Amino acid sequence: MFLLQPITQHAQNISDTFHRTASRSKKITTAALLCTLSAILQSAGGLIPVVGLFISPFATAPVILSTILSARYGFLGYLLTIFLLFLIQPSEVIIFAFTTGFLSIGISFAFHLWKKHLSITIASAIFLLSGILLLLFVFQFPVLGPSIQPSISLLFFLSLALFSLYSWTWIELSVFLFKRWSRKTHVTIPD
Repeated sequence: MFLLQPITQHAQNISDTFHRTASRSKKITTAALLCTLSAILQSAGGLIPVVGLFISPFATAPVILSTILSARYGFLGYLLTIFLLFLIQPSEVIIFAFTTGFLSIGISFAFHLWKKHLSITIASAIFLLSGILLLLFVFQFPVLGPSIQPSISLLFFLSLALFSLYSWTWIELSVFLFKRWSRKTHVTIPD
């Protein structure tokens, strides 16, 4: 069955190769460049009206890649991205910290901890859902827009849970890119 297949072989191979071949300075530089790219993409939401809202979700990809390459440096890159956003576009800090970046960290750590498609999808959806719920109910931040009033109801929670499956899109995209990267570097891994 599709959801019970292991999908982490390519990501694990990329991580192992990076750990074997990269020096400490290369790991730090790579994480810094990826977090800078993530900060630029996330800040587009506040700097470029309308179009930036379609660009800012792509801030997820550099954090996923950074954390797949090295969980330690990826998490430090996530924190550095938050700091850079504080300097570049402060209004995007809380959104990145609890949605885009939190989703990235959730997906990446799920890739490191589990192998099956279903467990990675559920874990990443839980990360995104918990970030959204924290923003809505703890910080009272209107992440869904000012016109949508959050309510504690089953329908509202189920709608958010269904939206959290948006993380599945990033998982599929990540698996696709990791497979392509493995083919490009001529690493053979059975599918």
